[in-house]
Amino acid sequence: MSAWLVVMLVIWGISAIGLIVFVLLHSGKGTGLSEMLGGAVSPTSVGTEIVEKNLGRITIIFAAAFMISLLILAFVYPTGV
Repeated sequence: MSAWLVVMLVIWGISAIGLIVFVLLHSGKGTGLSEMLGGAVSPTSVGTEIVEKNLGRITIIFAAAFMISLLILAFVYPTGV
């Protein structure tokens, strides 16, 4: 296995785990991990809006890294390793 393949698989794996974690941290309709962790904070406060905006940005970054690494792996190794 080449070093490039190992690096791409590590990026893919970390981005997959990060994507799962940050999607679960998003607040839903009063449920979810973010409500459990920050349930005492009012949802209308400015601090939680900033946190939600940052969570959204980080989730988009992890999703983009996941998709790009997945597409690169699919085009470079179409039949597998």
